[in-house]
Amino acid sequence: MNQNRSYGVRVEGAKYGVGFGSALAIAISYTNNHSILWAIIHGILGWFYVIFAALFR
Repeated sequence: MNQNRSYGVRVEGAKYGVGFGSALAIAISYTNNHSILWAIIHGILGWFYVIFAALFR
């Protein structure tokens, strides 16, 4: 029974992590570029853009 519960917690955590990564990427992108199109593209890329922005900006 505990295995099912921990699996549910992991799935929920993954859902929120993806959502937060996309939202953070959109916010960073729009702040840097002032372009909605780039913000959408970077939102799709999510955490990849966040890491890229942190390393190279």
